[in-house]
Amino acid sequence: MTDQQLADLRKSYAQHTLNEADVLPDAVHQFRTWLNEAIAAHLDEPTAMTLATVGADGQPTTRVVLLKGLPDDVGFLFYTNYDSRKGHELAAHPQAALNFFWPGLERQVRVEGRVEKAPQELSDQYFQSRPRESQVGAWASPQSQVIESREELEQREREIEQRFTNENPLPRPPHWGGFILRPHRVEFWQGRPSRLHDRILYERVGNEWKRSRLAP
Repeated sequence: MTDQQLADLRKSYAQHTLNEADVLPDAVHQFRTWLNEAIAAHLDEPTAMTLATVGADGQPTTRVVLLKGLPDDVGFLFYTNYDSRKGHELAAHPQAALNFFWPGLERQVRVEGRVEKAPQELSDQYFQSRPRESQVGAWASPQSQVIESREELEQREREIEQRFTNENPLPRPPHWGGFILRPHRVEFWQGRPSRLHDRILYERVGNEWKRSRLAP
């Protein structure tokens, strides 16, 4: 495909509208409403979100992770290896951004906030609810580190299986657990015709959410 063909790819959005009167006063409550609609629409991976972090050199990095909860309706919960690249970046700079994109509904949500480790009890509970093979994988994978081959990873998997032969579920690895992003800015984007999209912004002011409309 040529650059011109790429440039000519476009779609008109016209499924829904988004007005100030349509949204809830609380940003996380509004997000839950949209998430439930994405799940009900049977969209692929409705909980997938792009997570952006910043390294020590100021370089932003992104990857897709899965939302695993909205604890107390005040934060966005996800899990990872704390020794991974994103784990180290969040430890050094505990601010991050999330982006959810649901093309089937012509919607996206952008979230910014401060990140903290989830309570150990919450991480324990979730880890032990995972399939055994996922538990083994969390122990076996030195996430984001250089490895020599696929065979090395599979050998580590066999060693972990042998180590925990008689344990089910496995204990949670000390290097693995949850993060909670507590938002201070959430934007809801609804595609509209002529690229005149609807954008409703929530900004945290004290204990309240201030809402405003942004130009597309």
